[in-house]
Parts: sequence; C-alpha cells; structure tokens
Amino acid sequence: MNEQERLVSRTINENTTVDGGEIKVEQTLRPQNLDEYVGQDSVREKISLFIKAACQRGDSLDHVLLAGPPGLGKTTLAQIIAREMGTQIHIVTGPTVEKKGDLAAVLTNLQPGDVLFIDEIHRLHMAIEEVLYGAMEDFKLDLIIGQGPGARTIRIDLPRFTLVGATTRTGLLSSPLRGRFGVEMRLDFYPVNELARIVTRSALLLSIEIDDEGALEIAARARGTPRIANRLIRRVRDYAQVKFKTVTGFSIDRKTANEALNLFEIDARGLDSMDRKLLTAMIDKFDGGPVGIETLSSVLSEERDTLEEVYEPFLVQEGFLQRTPRGRIATPLAYSHMGYPAKAIV
Repeated sequence: MNEQERLVSRTINENTTVDGGEIKVEQTLRPQNLDEYVGQDSVREKISLFIKAACQRGDSLDHVLLAGPPGLGKTTLAQIIAREMGTQIHIVTGPTVEKKGDLAAVLTNLQPGDVLFIDEIHRLHMAIEEVLYGAMEDFKLDLIIGQGPGARTIRIDLPRFTLVGATTRTGLLSSPLRGRFGVEMRLDFYPVNELARIVTRSALLLSIEIDDEGALEIAARARGTPRIANRLIRRVRDYAQVKFKTVTGFSIDRKTANEALNLFEIDARGLDSMDRKLLTAMIDKFDGGPVGIETLSSVLSEERDTLEEVYEPFLVQEGFLQRTPRGRIATPLAYSHMGYPAKAIV
C-alpha cells in the first residue's frame, strides 16, 4: 500500500478527488488566526508575543523555523503568521527550487514584511541554501553573472522579510542555515482532548452533526495528528451518509464512528492493517525479535526506507516497537494489543 493511500497517512494525498481534493478541503478547515488555532499552546503563545513585539516596532518578524512530523500544522501556522502580520505569504517547497535563479526570482518579488515559507527546507540543495545566507542575514542577494574570467558579482538589496522554514527532519539542516533562524519551535503530537476539539470544529465547517463522544472516538484513532483527524471525520461522514440513507439529518455518535473506523480497519489505538501486519509478522515469524530491518523488508515485501520512515515511527512512539542495535523488537504492549499471550522471558 502506498503511504498516501492510507487513511492514517500524515502526508496529503494530492490525487484524492473525493470532496474536490484533499488539499482544497484542508485549506477550508485550516484556522485563519491564532485565536482559532487549537493546541500547541506554548508555540502559539510565543508566536503571538513575537508578532506583537514586531508590530509594535514596525519591523518584520525574525526568521522562524518550525519542526515536527507532517500534519501538525506547520503550513497553517506560517499562513497565520503572515495574516497576523498583515502581509502576503509566498510558498515554495525545498525540492522544487532547483536553480539559484528560481530562488532569486522569489526573493526579488517580495514586498517589505512579506513571509517566505519554504516547506521541507532540509531538502534544499546546498548551493541554493548558500544563497539564503546573505538574504536572511543582511537582506542582500549576491549573484554571479557570466562564467570564467568575465564573471562578475552583483548585489541586490532585498526588502526586510520573514523566512519561515518547515522541516520534519531537523538533523538534516546544516548548522549555518539553522543558526540564521532567530525563532526555532517544535510542534508536538496532539492529545486526544485537543484533537476532539479540532474534529468538532471541522465537523461544524463541513456541516456535519457530531456529538462529543463521536468526536472523541475519531480523535482517539487519529495518531495525535490534525490532518488525520480531518480525513477520518470525512470518511466517517461518508459511512453515516450511506448507513442512514440521507445526505443530511444524521448525527455521528460514538457507535457510528466506531463502526465506520472498524470498517476502515483502523483500530482503537490508531493502527491500520499495515501496522498490524508488521507486528504480526514479527511475533509469528520471529518470536517478537530482535529481527533485522532487511529481513522484515523481505518478509513484508516493502522497501526498507518505507518501513523506517512510514510505519515504524508511530509504532515506536506508541510503544509497540523498539529499535535496538540487534534489530527490531515487539514490546509486551504489541503482544497484548494483537491478542497474543505475553512472551516468556528466558
């Protein structure tokens, strides 16, 4: 199964056409200001403080680095920053900036105070990253015109702007680039009660009636991620719509949400069929481990990178799996959750 095909994927499925496309629906559900932004209280409080201070000085906000797993609201927060500052936002992604000229074109089109948002900033090419150094520090753009002995350097003045970078892998950022961010914050996974508030808000925006118990049931299976919660509420709506044979006039309660999510093979802890397949293989075939990642890759017919970057992080985070120097180990929680008797300690 492709990562984007999973309901519990933290990435956006750009090919989804249900609801007019997932990107379009996500834009509809995103909070428009800090007052509407649910959760991440520490981050929200600090950002609010920095924005107010910058506005009082009549200055641009310092450069901001937002780190954390996909789906937690980094792009949303960048858009809110621009809106709260009363400026425009320009959005690019690291892999799409292939030439220095691409970045130069974006930088020279910025207006004073604008926000430049670079998603997946850790994937910028080193040569392009170096162009950012002077732009971020001195608001100058240094370009080399021509080649060989006739080459010359020109310096272009840039307006004061705010660079907001988003990364899921802070360790891949170079020290010189990371050091140029004046504000660095990490977004954490959401607790169930905050996700339930997000589900309730999204349901209201989508004209879906849902009670508190139904919202909690969906939130508990959303892996601490608003993007997944918003995706699940729409799929539960589809189930309820067919079940009650009406497009409107139904309410999602805990029973309906539970039936829908069980149909979609998402269990009470947010594990889907692929997660359970991995744990079952470890327990049945390797007595819970330790087992090497290459061996697991062969047994499951999945790429090693997919296992390490897609499936394992959530299982490790939730305590179902341990990574050790000897290999992967299924924990007692995994045995219990999958219905196996506890592994005997030898």
